This record gives sequence, structure tokens and C-alpha cells, in this order.
Amino acid sequence: MKISIITLFPEMFEGPLGTSIIGRAVESGKAVIDLVQLREFASDERGTVDEPPFGGGAGMVLKAEPLVRTVDSISEKSNSSTKPHVILMSAQGAPLTHRRAQELSEMPEITLVCGHYEGVDERFIELRVDEEISIGDFVMTGGEIPAMAVTDAVIRLIPGVLGDDDSSKHDSFAPGSDVLLEGPVYTRPAKFEGLEVPKILLSGDHAKIESWRRSQALKRTEERRPDLLNDWPESE
Repeated sequence: MKISIITLFPEMFEGPLGTSIIGRAVESGKAVIDLVQLREFASDERGTVDEPPFGGGAGMVLKAEPLVRTVDSISEKSNSSTKPHVILMSAQGAPLTHRRAQELSEMPEITLVCGHYEGVDERFIELRVDEEISIGDFVMTGGEIPAMAVTDAVIRLIPGVLGDDDSSKHDSFAPGSDVLLEGPVYTRPAKFEGLEVPKILLSGDHAKIESWRRSQALKRTEERRPDLLNDWPESE
């Protein structure tokens, strides 16, 4: 799949998206990340993309015109039969979920728009944005870090990216996981600073191990995210 990211600071993405699993996904051709500098689509030589808000108030607002031009340019270059799905990173958007990341990973192309300053002209949202996504109930200096989070969450779910596609099926919040958080995991050595790995994990009895893991997942969910159990089938 292809992810285009519209930003004023493309250099912020080079490290986080060029290493580890995401970097390997790009190198192998499983994912394409295109960083698009918004200022290149400004209508003046200075690269002006923001103006004070009508009606007064603090801060600056990203103009609709360069944003529309940028999105349209990406759409014109698209190899997909449908235009890329446009997402504005916004604290006012719907919370990002694992399920939504999975749905986005199945799209051929998406475009992430990094908001900045006081916000973006509402007309751009009405004309070109398909949805707004938030990574939490807090405000950041810009949409770059949220866009990195979305990119990471989406690309890791592309078949073949993790090496073992079954691994993502056991993620916390994964569809079919009964909305339980993932329980504790252990590896060698079997004893570390006086703490031992639960003996059942060394038993070789896979049925009992699976039952233990499920009970631990339920316990952890009850302790950390009891709100999730409201939608859990077995809580009825």
C-alpha cells in the first residue's frame, strides 16, 4: 500500500519511519511512504500556507488552497482505481483503534494530513477530508507524531510485514481478541533476580497454557481497562 503524508516538516519522519519493521517494509516494497512538503503547493514564492483566522483570535490557520492543491496532486499521481482516502490528523477526530488501523491497512492508498498551528480552514475539511483521526484526548504541536503513529499501526498489519501474520491476531484490541488486553509474556532465563517464569508455561501442555493466558488477559483487563469488559461477550 501507499501512504502519502502532507507535512511542513518532512525531516521529522526520516528516522522513525526508516528503521526497524517499518523501514524493512518499505525496503521490501510492501509499503510506500511519500513525504509531501505542503509549502511546495503555496501560491507565492515565500511558500505561505497559513494566515490569521477570520474573526480574530490567537494563532494561525493553514489555508485551504495549498492543502487542496496538495491533495489533488497526490490523487492525480495515484495508481489506484479510486482516489486515496484522505485523513486529517486532528485532536477533534475519532480515536484511532486497532480495528480502524486494520481497515486502513486494506486500502491501496491513504493520505495523512498533518495539521499545525491553530488548525486548518474548515473548507478544506468539507471539500477533501474523508475522516479525522485522533491518537488521544490531548493536543500536540502538530500532526506529525500522530501521523507516524497511524503509519506504524497501519503498515505493521499489512500481510507479510511482521514475518508471522498470526502474531498481530493476538494483539491487544485485535478483532476477534474479545477486546481483552494481552496478558504477560516471558522469555529466557527462567529465573531472573528472584522472579521465576510461571511453571505452567514450561509444562508443554498447550491447552492449559492457552487457558492460563486467557485468564491472565482477563485479569489484566479487569485491573487496567475494566471499561473494555462492558462489550465482552462473556461478561454477560
